[in-house]
Amino acid sequence: MPALPAVSPKDAPAGSPPLIELSGLHVAFGARIALSDVSLALGAGEIVTIIGPNGAGKTTLLRVALGLQRADAGTVRRRPGLRVGYVPQRLSIDETLPLTVRRFLALVAGAKPSAMTAALTETGARHTLGLPLQTLSGGELQRVLLARALLREPELLVLDEPVQGVDITGQAELFALIRRLRDTRRCGVLLVSHDLHLVMAATDRVICLNHHVCCSGHPDTVSRDPAYRALFGAAIDGFAVYAHHHDHSHDHEHHQPHDEAAEMAARHG
Repeated sequence: MPALPAVSPKDAPAGSPPLIELSGLHVAFGARIALSDVSLALGAGEIVTIIGPNGAGKTTLLRVALGLQRADAGTVRRRPGLRVGYVPQRLSIDETLPLTVRRFLALVAGAKPSAMTAALTETGARHTLGLPLQTLSGGELQRVLLARALLREPELLVLDEPVQGVDITGQAELFALIRRLRDTRRCGVLLVSHDLHLVMAATDRVICLNHHVCCSGHPDTVSRDPAYRALFGAAIDGFAVYAHHHDHSHDHEHHQPHDEAAEMAARHG
C-alpha cells in the first residue's frame, strides 16, 4: 500500500511526527487471522475512520493501537507522552447500581467537578450530570462517554462505534460533534464505524479493512474504488456517498452545529 500523508500541511506543522503509526501489523487468534500487514498513520487534527464488515478486525486494530492487544508482528509507535481518550463500543451497566453521571465521571483520576461540568457542556450533555446512567438515551450516553474521554485532555480520541444505538438524527449530530471537537481541540480522531451513509461526510481519510487494507484515502476516492464497492456494494446502492472536503476553515466560531447535523441527516434521512 502506498504511503499516505497523515495530515495536511495546514493541520500540523511541516515535519510534525504522527500521533500514532502502525506498521505491518499481524494478529492471529489460533488459526484465525484478524489482521494481516495492516499499516496506518494518524496526525494531529485528522479524523481517520476504519470501516469494514463484521469480523474484519476493526476492534482488534483499535486494541493494538491502544496497547490493549499485542500484535504478533509489526510495530506500534506513539508520540512520547501521548494522551489518549477512549470511547469503547459497549458499556455494561448494572441496572441495580445507582451510578449517576457525576459519580461515573468522578472515576476518572484527577477529575474535578468544574472539569466534569465543562466536558459535559462541550458535548451537549450538561443536563445529565445528576441523572443515573441507566436512564440515559443512547445519544445521551454517547455524549457522556465522550465527555469522560475529554477529561483526559486527549491529543488522540479513539472511538469504537461512537453512534451505536442512536437514531439517524442523533448519529448526524454526534458525527458533527466529533468534527467540532477535532476543530476546537486540534486532536486526532481514530474511529470505527458501520454508518457508511454518514461517515463519508465526517472523516478526512477512510481505511477499508477486511483483515487487510482493501483500500484507503480521501472519502470521495475510496467511494469510487472497486474494492470498496466489492465489499459494501449491497449496502451503498441505496444512497449517494458524499465527501467532506477541506476547502473551509476549521474555526470553531464559524461552525453552525445544528445546521451541520441537520444537513447530514436530511441528505440520508
